[in-house]
This record gives sequence, structure tokens and C-alpha cells, in this order.
Amino acid sequence: MSIQHDTLDPGSYSADEIYDFIEREGSSFTNLKASVGWSESTLNKGVLATRGHSQSLTLTSTVPGSDLQFYKLDYNGQTFLPLSDATSLRLHTKLGYGNGYGETDGLPFYENYTAGGQATVRGFKDGTLGPRNTPSTGTYASQGQIYYSDRDTEALGGNILITGGMEYLFPMPFVKDQKSLRTSLFWDFGTVYADKCYLSTTQNCGNINIDQMASSVGVGVTWYSPLGPLSFDLAVPIKKPEDAETQVFQFSLGQTF
Repeated sequence: MSIQHDTLDPGSYSADEIYDFIEREGSSFTNLKASVGWSESTLNKGVLATRGHSQSLTLTSTVPGSDLQFYKLDYNGQTFLPLSDATSLRLHTKLGYGNGYGETDGLPFYENYTAGGQATVRGFKDGTLGPRNTPSTGTYASQGQIYYSDRDTEALGGNILITGGMEYLFPMPFVKDQKSLRTSLFWDFGTVYADKCYLSTTQNCGNINIDQMASSVGVGVTWYSPLGPLSFDLAVPIKKPEDAETQVFQFSLGQTF
């Protein structure tokens, strides 16, 4: 059980979806959240595994007494299939669904899933895949302030997450000590969707359309350093949705599998 307080300040330029949410629900919320989960693992290592599988299922929901009523259901799974003593194939997926219940209509926008980046679909900038916001066309009055219009669109996220991929894991050439290194050739795919459309928003909105998914291929290296895992990825998009932002090289500290 946890308690979370959020105060929204959209500023002078933001999306119609955000203004509409504030007009409907307000701008300050205190929510009590409860989570229940299940997980299993047969991995042969805690980090840089090469055999076995792991999966987890988590339900997180606000409880009575909260200002907003919503829930999120998340699944994470991965399987390692040995191909030889030194190589293996990794299959992985992340799925998520969230929505409102009771008096809350839909998942709050700031709880939306996002896709793009090393944790989901490499080769795309963090959070740039999926539904775009609706360009503002007027002014809004809320909480005693006036908000002005903005015609630029940005990724808004959605309440449905579908990502996955496949990786061929192999030893790094010319390196004797492979205990802290992992090299891979990968294929990633996925995006986020919204099952409720707002005005003119149509991209990744309504029915799930496989044609709207992004995908990429590339090569990655993970080094488990004294500071933690360092991951370097070079990825080339092979299917780029409209307005998605690409990023060929990506680096992260502390993220691995």
C-alpha cells in the first residue's frame, strides 16, 4: 500500500487532452494505491542469464478513499533458449493495460504507458511512439488561469502497451573473459495504443492495429561494471510510424536483464 499526491500544472501551452482532464477531474489528487503480483523464475543467473525463463504479473489499483479510481495490469516475460554452449536466443515481451473505474473516466494521462527507448523499442527516442496529442485550437479557463493554444503535437502515451522482441546472444569476439559481458543482435517491436479517442486523434487510437507498430534491428553490448550494468545499443528502425523520433545510438546505466 502506498500514498501518492499529484498536483498538475499544465503551463501556458499544452494538449487539449490535459486541459480536458483538469476541467473534468481537477488538478490536485491524493490516491492510495495497492498492488498484488505473481512471479516465477528459472533463470540460471541473477544477471546476464543464458538459460531458463522468468515472468511476472502485477495489478496496481487505487482503493476507496482515493480522489481518482483507476488500475493498471502489467505482464513481463522472457525466455532464454540455448543454441550452443556459448550462444542463446532470448524472447521477451512487455504487456500493459490500464483504465478508470467508478467515477473516473479512463486512465489519467500522467499514468499512460509510453514506448520507445532501450526498455521497449530501441532505435526510437524514449516515449515517442503511440498516440499523439490533439493540437489546441482555442483558449481554456481553469483554476482561475487562462491557457493558450498550441498546434504542435507530441506523443501522449496510451492505456495499452504491447512490446516484444528477439535477441541472439553471443560472446564478444577477441575477449577472453566473458563473465561480465554480453553481446546481442536484436529485433524489437511494439508501441502503445489508446482505446478511447479524443477529438481528432486517430494515430494508434481505437482498435489495435499491427500496422501501426514500430520495429528496429541492431546490435547491443552490456558490460556489468563495478558501477552497475552499462548498456550500449546501435539500432536502425525498419518500420517507423509517422511522427516517431529515431535515435540510432542509445546508452544506459543500471538497466539490464
